Amino acid sequence: YRTPVTPLLQRMVRVMEKLNDRIRIAFSAPPSEVIFAGEREDLEEIVGNLLENAMKWARGSVAVSLRQMAGTGDDRQFAIVIEDDGPGIPDDKAREVLKRGRRLDETKPGTGLGLSIVSDLVNEYGGRITLERGAKGGLKATVLLRSIQ
Repeated sequence: YRTPVTPLLQRMVRVMEKLNDRIRIAFSAPPSEVIFAGEREDLEEIVGNLLENAMKWARGSVAVSLRQMAGTGDDRQFAIVIEDDGPGIPDDKAREVLKRGRRLDETKPGTGLGLSIVSDLVNEYGGRITLERGAKGGLKATVLLRSIQ
């Protein structure tokens, strides 16, 4: 499978901006195309869940960035970073929210499945997801996946 990442991210950002015009989304990507070594639907599911969460919790802004990482051949990776300016997740709870059905705040709508689906898909592709406090004070989700050229 070969899925161009930039156009997929641009389309998803446009959709989210239309659905919630009170949140400003900044998008950045490298000039050269990044190709995901996987199915488009899986990448949409990963990004969609993370972006939806960021939009739900953001106070006013979300940043989405794509970065090609150093590496050659089968070791080539890219990172998608989605960061919001919301309340974030306490560091000691970051692993817990990746488990199926776990929710830290019952006051917002959701099933607690989104982040576990993201985690399962990322693991299926041999990637990695990290959740940490970002520079904006909210959650910073970083997904590393394999790319091909």
